[in-house]
Amino acid sequence: MRLDWLDDILAVSDSGSLARAAEARHVSQSAFTRRLRAIEDALGAPLFDRRHKPITLLPDIEAHLTEIRTLATQLRHLRDTLTETTSARGLTLACQHAITTTHSPAIVSILTAQGGRAVRVRSDNRDECLLRLLSGEADLALVYAAPDFAPLSLSRAFDRASLGQERLIPVATPRFAQQDDLPYIGYPGDVFLGQVMARAILPRVLPSRQLRRRAETALTLAAHEYARRGIGVAWLPAAMVRADLEVSRLISLESTLPALDMDLWMIRLSERADDSWAPDWSRLVAALAHPA
Repeated sequence: MRLDWLDDILAVSDSGSLARAAEARHVSQSAFTRRLRAIEDALGAPLFDRRHKPITLLPDIEAHLTEIRTLATQLRHLRDTLTETTSARGLTLACQHAITTTHSPAIVSILTAQGGRAVRVRSDNRDECLLRLLSGEADLALVYAAPDFAPLSLSRAFDRASLGQERLIPVATPRFAQQDDLPYIGYPGDVFLGQVMARAILPRVLPSRQLRRRAETALTLAAHEYARRGIGVAWLPAAMVRADLEVSRLISLESTLPALDMDLWMIRLSERADDSWAPDWSRLVAALAHPA
């Protein structure tokens, strides 16, 4: 099974439409359709239900979605590891998807200024970021932690530094402001934000607010775009939607729906700490926590 095949299959599942999946995979819709047909021909079995629009995975394939996602992550890690063994060693930063979007530009700027070495950014779910750190594939991990939920249980082998907080807020287009019956965009249960939604957000929704899941995606970027297109309410990091809120393209529904403050942590393995890219861990932490 090829990694690009798995990514194409996941794009259809995560994006909710053929057009958005093709856009996410950076090809035209017609070319993406041909690629999906080629995958099915190579495997000798259908994967997609084309009887209705939007196209979806067949139920038997949907049942294996977690395995497909795990296999894609493992293959991507293997590819990256093999690539790194044949190239000059740089600093590798493992970030949760939303952190890659919102915070990594400033963080990479500080890291490159301090160390003068190339920085590779790997975007994954939280568990995969920590696995990269443990396996030695990453030098630093940047992840969220929610108070009283899914704590980071780290041993003394780790150094951990707080880089502040990020608020996960419900946002939607203005037309949803006065509605009690609201469609929303969810996250899969096997990713960090999906677990946060299930355990720390949805149970706190008041009985007077009726939520209906309209779409689901593992990618905060996709959820952001769905919210902007008026598909439903999305819970997104405040930094990601700041510009939309300033021009009222999106509005915050915090007054009637739950929000959550998440901690942003930078983590490294103490036992293999390599300060050749940063003269001092404390100075690096200070620069990241209080960027100029």
